[in-house]
Amino acid sequence: MHDVEQQIAQIKRGVAELIDEGELRKKLSRGTPLRVKVGFDPTAPDLHLGHTVVMHKMRHFQELGHSIIFLIGDFTGRIGDPSGRSETRPPLTEEQVIANAETYKKQVFKILDPEKTLVEFNSRWLGQMGAADVIRLASSYTVARMMERDDFEKRFREQRPIAIHEFMYPLCQGYDSVALKADVEMGGTDQKFNLLVGRTLQGHYGQEAQCILTMPLLEGTDGVRKMSKSYGNYIGIDEPASDMFGKVMSISDDLMWRYYELLSSRTLEEIAQLRQSVMEGALHPKTAKEDLAQEMVSRYHSAQAADAARMGFNAVFAGGAIPQDIPEYACAAGEASVVAVLLEAAGLVKSRGEAKRLAKEGALSIDDTRWDDATQSLSAGTYIIKLGKKRFLRVIVS
Repeated sequence: MHDVEQQIAQIKRGVAELIDEGELRKKLSRGTPLRVKVGFDPTAPDLHLGHTVVMHKMRHFQELGHSIIFLIGDFTGRIGDPSGRSETRPPLTEEQVIANAETYKKQVFKILDPEKTLVEFNSRWLGQMGAADVIRLASSYTVARMMERDDFEKRFREQRPIAIHEFMYPLCQGYDSVALKADVEMGGTDQKFNLLVGRTLQGHYGQEAQCILTMPLLEGTDGVRKMSKSYGNYIGIDEPASDMFGKVMSISDDLMWRYYELLSSRTLEEIAQLRQSVMEGALHPKTAKEDLAQEMVSRYHSAQAADAARMGFNAVFAGGAIPQDIPEYACAAGEASVVAVLLEAAGLVKSRGEAKRLAKEGALSIDDTRWDDATQSLSAGTYIIKLGKKRFLRVIVS
């Protein structure tokens, strides 16, 4: 077991909030492995880099010799987590939960050590609770406390429906900590209320309160909103190596350092030296970003795939080569072959207006020739359209 100060330094890396550091030091000083719980409701089967922020912290605990409990909320997933919701969340079916849970298990072990990870399902205890148990659990928390949640308070103020079962979700999540006798629980910053409920319930059931670590929500490739599939700004860990590499390269230079801190296996000292080299001009930020992209691809694919992705990226975006696997779109000559029309139809732009704007800005080229007017039609033939630096389309006009 590592020194307490070393452990605290490693544990606090990238953490948004720790409740309570004094309590955590006391737990660590006992010299016995801590039981670290992290729950995942299997509401979607595909993980992205935003999900992995808390998983890397789980890995940190494993490396420090502690016990990780990867809790799949197969029971609570059928309730639906109301966190951040403006309306009641539809519950999942049992079949959906089982299918999603299996996919999660396959993906998380790309980060966690399976030999040091205990996988649990909260249906094991929550599914066995009778009416008397549920009433006792409900009696341990007040409506006033429950209404301190921002989303509940806002919906109540706006006279939006709040179903009674939604109050049960944080109570069930909190009871998971009781059932598992958790020493530490982690989650995103949006989970703070639920994590605190666990502390309260452990005290109610006569247990020592768990410590809480909240992890920041990683910004997506747009650099503004949290990474999410619904926002289209995500980097999936099962995406093809070339796509993953390209998406990492698309983030801003400033955001790159946040990704380094939250996702890279490099030490904070190494990252600080890397950043200093960029600031002094000794290292180009593009090279630093390529190193980050290569690390991500190596982790979720292989070192060979990362090398190939880096070479391919530079061949296309630095050397001007055309990718071999670009999408293809066919249309008839005439109205359908108007450049703005076909770009929208092919999904390369969201609207014809966007296509026209990009053309005027000089971002559109056809067969290596700059194309300023997206209202023109293409005659019969095959064309390679390039939009910006990263979007390609092969068009066949008949």
